[in-house]
Amino acid sequence: MLSRRNFLTAAVGVAAATGLAACAKEDDSSSGSGSGGSKALVLGFSQVGSESGWRSANTDSVKAAAKEAGYNLKFSDAQQKQENQISAIRSYITQGVDVIAFSPVVVTGWDAVLKEAKAKKIPVVLTDRSVETSDESLYVTLVGSDFTEEGRRAGKILEKVIAKAGLKGQVKIAQLEGTTGAAPAIERAKGFKEVMDADHADDWKIVVSQTGDFTRAGGKQVMAAFLQSNPDINVLFAHNDDMAIGAIQSIEAAGKKPGKDILIVSIDGVKDGFVAMSEGKINAIVECNPLLGPQLMEVVQKVKDGQTVERWIKTKEGDFMQDQAAAALPTRKY
Repeated sequence: MLSRRNFLTAAVGVAAATGLAACAKEDDSSSGSGSGGSKALVLGFSQVGSESGWRSANTDSVKAAAKEAGYNLKFSDAQQKQENQISAIRSYITQGVDVIAFSPVVVTGWDAVLKEAKAKKIPVVLTDRSVETSDESLYVTLVGSDFTEEGRRAGKILEKVIAKAGLKGQVKIAQLEGTTGAAPAIERAKGFKEVMDADHADDWKIVVSQTGDFTRAGGKQVMAAFLQSNPDINVLFAHNDDMAIGAIQSIEAAGKKPGKDILIVSIDGVKDGFVAMSEGKINAIVECNPLLGPQLMEVVQKVKDGQTVERWIKTKEGDFMQDQAAAALPTRKY
Protein backbone atom coordinates (compact mmCIF):
# COMPACT_ATOMS: atom_id res chain seq x y z
CA MET A 1 0.00 0.00 0.00
CA LEU A 2 1.36 3.37 -0.94
CA SER A 3 2.48 5.47 1.98
CA ARG A 4 1.37 9.04 1.44
CA ARG A 5 4.11 11.10 3.00
CA ASN A 6 5.52 14.27 1.46
CA PHE A 7 8.52 14.70 -1.00
CA LEU A 8 9.93 17.91 -2.40
CA THR A 9 13.05 18.42 -4.47
CA ALA A 10 14.19 22.03 -4.16
CA ALA A 11 15.81 23.39 -7.28
CA VAL A 12 16.52 26.86 -5.97
CA GLY A 13 19.86 28.58 -5.89
CA VAL A 14 21.25 32.03 -6.53
CA ALA A 15 23.02 32.68 -9.81
CA ALA A 16 25.42 35.54 -9.62
CA ALA A 17 25.32 37.61 -11.58
CA THR A 18 -6.15 11.39 -27.52
CA GLY A 19 -9.38 12.84 -26.49
CA LEU A 20 -8.33 16.27 -25.34
CA ALA A 21 -9.91 19.67 -25.79
CA ALA A 22 -9.64 20.84 -29.38
CA CYS A 23 -6.80 23.29 -28.76
CA ALA A 24 -4.69 21.08 -26.53
CA LYS A 25 -1.63 19.35 -27.96
CA GLU A 26 -0.83 15.73 -27.13
CA ASP A 27 2.33 13.83 -27.93
CA ASP A 28 2.11 10.08 -27.34
CA SER A 29 5.77 9.15 -27.02
CA SER A 30 6.21 5.40 -26.63
CA SER A 31 9.65 4.69 -25.20
CA GLY A 32 9.54 0.90 -25.58
CA SER A 33 9.36 -1.91 -23.08
CA GLY A 34 10.95 -2.05 -19.68
CA SER A 35 13.84 -4.30 -18.81
CA GLY A 36 13.44 -8.00 -19.55
CA GLY A 37 10.60 -7.37 -22.00
CA SER A 38 8.14 -6.37 -19.28
CA LYS A 39 5.39 -3.91 -20.07
CA ALA A 40 6.59 -0.30 -19.93
CA LEU A 41 5.19 1.95 -17.24
CA VAL A 42 2.70 4.38 -18.78
CA LEU A 43 3.03 7.96 -17.54
CA GLY A 44 0.56 10.65 -18.47
CA PHE A 45 2.15 14.09 -18.18
CA SER A 46 0.33 17.40 -18.65
CA GLN A 47 2.61 20.41 -19.09
CA VAL A 48 1.54 24.01 -18.51
CA GLY A 49 2.60 25.10 -21.99
CA SER A 50 5.66 26.45 -23.76
CA GLU A 51 5.51 30.04 -22.56
CA SER A 52 9.16 30.45 -21.65
CA GLY A 53 12.67 29.17 -22.06
CA TRP A 54 12.43 27.59 -18.61
CA ARG A 55 9.30 25.68 -19.58
CA SER A 56 10.85 24.40 -22.80
CA ALA A 57 13.89 23.15 -20.88
CA ASN A 58 11.61 21.51 -18.31
CA THR A 59 9.66 19.73 -21.06
CA ASP A 60 12.87 18.52 -22.68
CA SER A 61 14.08 17.22 -19.32
CA VAL A 62 10.85 15.30 -18.66
CA LYS A 63 10.80 13.74 -22.14
CA ALA A 64 14.47 12.76 -22.02
CA ALA A 65 14.19 11.29 -18.53
CA ALA A 66 11.07 9.28 -19.45
CA LYS A 67 12.87 7.88 -22.50
CA GLU A 68 15.92 7.03 -20.42
CA ALA A 69 13.69 5.24 -17.89
CA GLY A 70 11.97 3.26 -20.67
CA TYR A 71 8.53 4.66 -19.88
CA ASN A 72 5.65 5.10 -22.31
CA LEU A 73 5.11 8.86 -22.00
CA LYS A 74 1.80 10.41 -22.99
CA PHE A 75 2.54 14.13 -23.14
CA SER A 76 0.09 17.02 -23.41
CA ASP A 77 0.73 20.77 -23.77
CA ALA A 78 -2.10 22.66 -22.07
CA GLN A 79 -1.15 25.96 -23.73
CA GLN A 80 -1.54 27.72 -20.37
CA LYS A 81 -5.25 26.84 -20.08
CA GLN A 82 -6.55 24.99 -17.05
CA GLU A 83 -9.48 23.52 -18.99
CA ASN A 84 -7.04 21.87 -21.41
CA GLN A 85 -5.09 20.42 -18.54
CA ILE A 86 -8.19 19.01 -16.86
CA SER A 87 -9.23 17.44 -20.19
CA ALA A 88 -5.79 15.88 -20.54
CA ILE A 89 -5.90 14.41 -17.04
CA ARG A 90 -9.36 12.98 -17.69
CA SER A 91 -8.06 11.47 -20.92
CA TYR A 92 -5.24 9.80 -18.99
CA ILE A 93 -7.76 8.46 -16.46
CA THR A 94 -9.88 7.01 -19.29
CA GLN A 95 -6.80 5.42 -20.84
CA GLY A 96 -5.87 3.86 -17.51
CA VAL A 97 -2.28 5.09 -17.31
CA ASP A 98 -0.13 3.90 -14.41
CA VAL A 99 0.75 7.35 -13.05
CA ILE A 100 -0.36 10.90 -13.83
CA ALA A 101 1.99 13.85 -13.39
CA PHE A 102 1.26 17.48 -14.15
CA SER A 103 2.50 21.00 -13.60
CA PRO A 104 -0.63 22.96 -12.62
CA VAL A 105 -1.47 26.08 -14.60
CA VAL A 106 -2.98 27.69 -11.48
CA VAL A 107 -3.27 26.77 -7.81
CA THR A 108 -7.01 26.19 -7.40
CA GLY A 109 -9.77 24.23 -9.13
CA TRP A 110 -8.32 20.70 -9.15
CA ASP A 111 -10.34 18.79 -6.55
CA ALA A 112 -12.92 17.29 -8.94
CA VAL A 113 -10.47 15.81 -11.45
CA LEU A 114 -8.08 14.65 -8.71
CA LYS A 115 -10.96 12.82 -7.03
CA GLU A 116 -11.69 11.11 -10.35
CA ALA A 117 -8.08 9.90 -10.54
CA LYS A 118 -8.16 8.70 -6.94
CA ALA A 119 -11.40 6.80 -7.57
CA LYS A 120 -9.63 4.90 -10.38
CA LYS A 121 -6.63 4.33 -8.09
CA ILE A 122 -4.27 6.24 -10.37
CA PRO A 123 -1.63 8.09 -8.31
CA VAL A 124 -0.96 11.73 -9.15
CA VAL A 125 2.40 13.47 -8.78
CA LEU A 126 2.68 17.24 -8.98
CA THR A 127 5.74 18.71 -10.60
CA ASP A 128 7.13 22.25 -10.53
CA ARG A 129 3.99 23.84 -9.06
CA SER A 130 1.76 23.19 -6.06
CA VAL A 131 -2.03 23.17 -5.72
CA GLU A 132 -4.49 24.09 -3.00
CA THR A 133 -6.87 21.22 -2.33
CA SER A 134 -9.41 20.23 0.30
CA ASP A 135 -7.77 16.81 0.63
CA GLU A 136 -3.99 16.42 0.46
CA SER A 137 -4.36 12.67 -0.16
CA LEU A 138 -5.62 13.49 -3.68
CA TYR A 139 -2.01 13.70 -4.82
CA VAL A 140 1.02 11.74 -3.72
CA THR A 141 3.74 14.35 -3.67
CA LEU A 142 5.32 17.42 -5.26
CA VAL A 143 8.64 17.56 -7.10
CA GLY A 144 9.41 21.24 -7.43
CA SER A 145 10.94 24.40 -6.06
CA ASP A 146 10.38 26.64 -3.07
CA PHE A 147 9.08 29.72 -4.89
CA THR A 148 8.65 31.74 -1.70
CA GLU A 149 12.33 31.27 -0.95
CA GLU A 150 13.15 32.33 -4.50
CA GLY A 151 11.25 35.56 -3.89
CA ARG A 152 13.15 36.13 -0.66
CA ARG A 153 16.44 35.53 -2.43
CA ALA A 154 15.47 38.00 -5.13
CA GLY A 155 14.91 40.61 -2.42
CA LYS A 156 18.22 39.85 -0.74
CA ILE A 157 20.20 39.91 -3.96
CA LEU A 158 18.53 43.21 -4.94
CA GLU A 159 20.07 44.70 -1.79
CA LYS A 160 23.51 43.81 -3.14
CA VAL A 161 22.66 45.06 -6.63
CA ILE A 162 21.52 48.42 -5.26
CA ALA A 163 24.63 48.76 -3.11
CA LYS A 164 26.94 47.93 -6.02
CA ALA A 165 25.17 50.38 -8.32
CA GLY A 166 25.33 53.13 -5.69
CA LEU A 167 21.61 53.83 -6.02
CA LYS A 168 20.58 56.45 -3.47
CA GLY A 169 17.17 57.56 -2.29
CA GLN A 170 13.79 55.94 -2.89
CA VAL A 171 13.84 52.59 -4.64
CA LYS A 172 10.87 52.60 -7.03
CA ILE A 173 10.14 49.07 -8.11
CA ALA A 174 8.13 47.76 -11.05
CA GLN A 175 7.09 44.15 -10.64
CA LEU A 176 6.36 41.90 -13.60
CA GLU A 177 4.21 39.14 -12.14
CA GLY A 178 3.81 35.62 -13.48
CA THR A 179 0.50 34.11 -14.57
CA THR A 180 -2.31 35.22 -12.26
CA GLY A 181 -3.22 32.44 -9.84
CA ALA A 182 -0.10 30.37 -10.56
CA ALA A 183 1.95 29.17 -7.59
CA PRO A 184 5.26 30.78 -8.66
CA ALA A 185 3.59 34.15 -9.23
CA ILE A 186 1.87 34.10 -5.85
CA GLU A 187 4.82 32.79 -3.88
CA ARG A 188 7.63 34.74 -5.53
CA ALA A 189 5.73 37.97 -4.91
CA LYS A 190 5.11 36.91 -1.32
CA GLY A 191 8.75 36.10 -0.58
CA PHE A 192 9.99 39.33 -2.14
CA LYS A 193 7.49 41.39 -0.13
CA GLU A 194 8.60 39.68 3.07
CA VAL A 195 12.09 41.08 2.56
CA MET A 196 10.71 44.51 1.67
CA ASP A 197 8.46 44.69 4.71
CA ALA A 198 11.10 43.41 7.11
CA ASP A 199 14.10 45.41 5.96
CA HIS A 200 13.04 48.15 3.54
CA ALA A 201 9.64 49.46 4.59
CA ASP A 202 10.87 53.03 4.32
CA ASP A 203 13.10 53.03 1.24
CA TRP A 204 11.60 50.43 -1.16
CA LYS A 205 8.23 50.75 -2.81
CA ILE A 206 6.51 48.70 -5.51
CA VAL A 207 4.98 51.52 -7.52
CA VAL A 208 3.42 49.35 -10.22
CA SER A 209 2.79 45.61 -10.57
CA GLN A 210 1.06 43.59 -13.28
CA THR A 211 1.15 40.15 -14.85
CA GLY A 212 3.22 39.57 -17.96
CA ASP A 213 2.00 35.93 -18.00
CA PHE A 214 5.57 34.58 -17.86
CA THR A 215 6.06 35.43 -21.56
CA ARG A 216 8.60 37.60 -23.35
CA ALA A 217 5.87 39.37 -25.32
CA GLY A 218 3.93 40.01 -22.12
CA GLY A 219 6.98 41.46 -20.41
CA LYS A 220 7.65 43.78 -23.33
CA GLN A 221 4.06 45.03 -23.54
CA VAL A 222 3.55 45.54 -19.81
CA MET A 223 6.92 47.21 -19.30
CA ALA A 224 6.14 49.70 -22.07
CA ALA A 225 2.95 50.61 -20.19
CA PHE A 226 4.86 50.84 -16.90
CA LEU A 227 7.30 53.35 -18.39
CA GLN A 228 4.45 55.47 -19.69
CA SER A 229 2.70 55.63 -16.32
CA ASN A 230 5.79 55.62 -14.08
CA PRO A 231 8.81 57.00 -15.96
CA ASP A 232 10.83 57.29 -12.73
CA ILE A 233 11.01 53.52 -12.11
CA ASN A 234 14.58 52.62 -11.18
CA VAL A 235 14.25 48.88 -10.38
CA LEU A 236 12.49 45.98 -12.13
CA PHE A 237 11.72 42.70 -10.37
CA ALA A 238 10.60 40.15 -12.96
CA HIS A 239 9.17 36.79 -11.89
CA ASN A 240 11.04 35.10 -14.73
CA ASP A 241 13.82 35.78 -17.23
CA ASP A 242 11.60 35.80 -20.31
CA MET A 243 9.53 38.70 -19.00
CA ALA A 244 12.75 40.51 -18.04
CA ILE A 245 14.12 40.04 -21.56
CA GLY A 246 10.91 41.39 -23.06
CA ALA A 247 11.04 44.32 -20.65
CA ILE A 248 14.61 45.11 -21.73
CA GLN A 249 13.34 45.74 -25.26
CA SER A 250 10.85 48.32 -23.99
CA ILE A 251 13.42 49.93 -21.70
CA GLU A 252 15.82 50.39 -24.60
CA ALA A 253 13.03 51.66 -26.86
CA ALA A 254 12.36 54.32 -24.23
CA GLY A 255 15.97 55.49 -24.44
CA LYS A 256 17.02 54.04 -21.09
CA LYS A 257 19.83 51.60 -20.27
CA PRO A 258 18.69 48.33 -18.70
CA GLY A 259 20.95 47.33 -15.84
CA LYS A 260 22.00 50.95 -15.25
CA ASP A 261 19.07 53.38 -15.47
CA ILE A 262 16.78 50.55 -14.37
CA LEU A 263 18.32 47.80 -12.26
CA ILE A 264 16.89 44.37 -13.07
CA VAL A 265 16.58 41.24 -10.94
CA SER A 266 14.78 38.17 -12.29
CA ILE A 267 14.28 34.48 -11.57
CA ASP A 268 15.01 31.30 -13.57
CA GLY A 269 18.48 31.26 -15.09
CA VAL A 270 17.73 30.35 -18.71
CA LYS A 271 20.41 30.78 -21.40
CA ASP A 272 19.06 34.07 -22.76
CA GLY A 273 18.85 35.42 -19.21
CA PHE A 274 22.51 34.69 -18.60
CA VAL A 275 23.41 36.26 -21.94
CA ALA A 276 21.57 39.43 -20.92
CA MET A 277 23.35 39.35 -17.56
CA SER A 278 26.75 38.96 -19.26
CA GLU A 279 25.88 42.09 -21.29
CA GLY A 280 25.05 44.00 -18.11
CA LYS A 281 21.37 44.30 -18.97
CA ILE A 282 20.18 42.06 -16.13
CA ASN A 283 21.96 42.66 -12.84
CA ALA A 284 21.22 39.38 -11.07
CA ILE A 285 19.24 36.17 -11.48
CA VAL A 286 17.92 33.78 -8.85
CA GLU A 287 18.24 30.31 -10.35
CA CYS A 288 15.27 27.95 -10.57
CA ASN A 289 16.51 24.71 -12.12
CA PRO A 290 14.12 23.32 -14.79
CA LEU A 291 15.82 19.92 -15.06
CA LEU A 292 13.32 18.07 -12.87
CA GLY A 293 12.86 15.08 -15.21
CA PRO A 294 15.23 12.62 -13.49
CA GLN A 295 13.81 13.37 -10.03
CA LEU A 296 10.26 13.07 -11.35
CA MET A 297 10.97 9.64 -12.91
CA GLU A 298 12.60 8.48 -9.69
CA VAL A 299 9.47 9.41 -7.76
CA VAL A 300 7.12 7.95 -10.42
CA GLN A 301 8.91 4.59 -10.18
CA LYS A 302 8.68 4.59 -6.39
CA VAL A 303 4.98 5.42 -6.61
CA LYS A 304 4.38 2.61 -9.12
CA ASP A 305 6.31 0.15 -6.96
CA GLY A 306 4.34 1.13 -3.85
CA GLN A 307 7.39 2.45 -2.05
CA THR A 308 7.32 5.11 0.62
CA VAL A 309 7.68 8.61 -0.81
CA GLU A 310 8.74 11.45 1.46
CA ARG A 311 6.18 14.20 1.67
CA TRP A 312 6.71 17.85 2.38
CA ILE A 313 3.80 20.01 3.55
CA LYS A 314 3.53 23.73 2.91
CA THR A 315 2.64 25.89 5.91
CA LYS A 316 0.42 28.96 5.95
CA GLU A 317 3.59 31.04 5.99
CA GLY A 318 4.69 29.52 2.69
CA ASP A 319 7.52 27.45 4.13
CA PHE A 320 7.77 23.66 4.20
CA MET A 321 7.48 21.10 6.98
CA GLN A 322 8.24 17.39 6.83
CA ASP A 323 5.60 15.30 8.59
CA GLN A 324 4.58 17.36 11.64
CA ALA A 325 7.95 18.85 12.53
CA ALA A 326 9.60 21.84 10.91
CA ALA A 327 12.59 20.92 8.79
CA ALA A 328 15.03 22.91 6.74
CA LEU A 329 14.22 22.73 3.04
CA PRO A 330 16.98 20.68 1.39
CA THR A 331 18.65 21.93 -1.75
CA ARG A 332 19.80 19.31 -4.25
CA LYS A 333 22.99 20.12 -6.15
CA TYR A 334 22.86 19.66 -9.92
